[in-house]
Amino acid sequence: MTTSYTPYEVAVAAQATLGEGPTWDAATGRLIWIDVLGARIHTYDPVTGRRTVRTAEQHIGAVKPRATGGLVLNLRDGVGLLDPDDTFRWLHREAVAGRRANDAAVAPDGSLWAGTMRYDERTGGGTLSRVAGDGSVTTLLPDVTVSNGTGWSPDGSRVYYVDTPTRRVDVFDYDGGHPRDRRPLVTVDADAGYPDGLTVDAEGCVWVALWGGGAVHRYTPDGDLDRVISLPASLTTACAFGGADLTDLYVTTARVGLDRPHPTAGSLLVIPGAGKGVTQPAFRG
Repeated sequence: MTTSYTPYEVAVAAQATLGEGPTWDAATGRLIWIDVLGARIHTYDPVTGRRTVRTAEQHIGAVKPRATGGLVLNLRDGVGLLDPDDTFRWLHREAVAGRRANDAAVAPDGSLWAGTMRYDERTGGGTLSRVAGDGSVTTLLPDVTVSNGTGWSPDGSRVYYVDTPTRRVDVFDYDGGHPRDRRPLVTVDADAGYPDGLTVDAEGCVWVALWGGGAVHRYTPDGDLDRVISLPASLTTACAFGGADLTDLYVTTARVGLDRPHPTAGSLLVIPGAGKGVTQPAFRG
């Protein structure tokens, strides 16, 4: 294992209650991230420094770019589309009392794999579903607790997934259909925090943000821990590569429930030159 304390920078100083979901939008050259409980969508242009903040009408679990422009939103009551002219419409609405959206990812086929969870984090109260561009929905995992990080290997043959309370990063075989042969890639030690959001780099290694651990771990495709990036904010929530060459690692953080949060808690952090990401697909819908 190689331990690294790569210097970080504060890309956007903020006080997000639950910062999450960093996503590089290659079409616009900006980083999108959200505050789940603050119901805010943030964007950041690292070249100009320009920032925008938009408020959603309900709690939001993830936001991803669409191939036709605009955004797809994983919201408390379902999945919606935001057009380039800011027109909003529901793609799939499924309001369930006590449940909200959580992390989501776009699959190689352009569908959205959207996670949910209970507000009270009741065991088995969440799901992971595939939402296609026509609004059709397929439940992939019906009994998860806190559906979180999802990502694919560079060749698309594997999908990685986190149900946070299990402390595991699981891996499935994937051929474009239903994921199969679920098995643990790694189990995170209790003193290292809980696995949260993740991204996969060009070498096929999995980078995982650790809730309560103040760190991002990189695991090889065999599950070996080969890099640790320590950060001052204890609630590190998710990570993604961004920038024109996809070498900068952006990390979201949270401050929810903390009596004395670190000054960077709730901000968007960046580790320049941390590795090499891969271009993420946009939602086809």
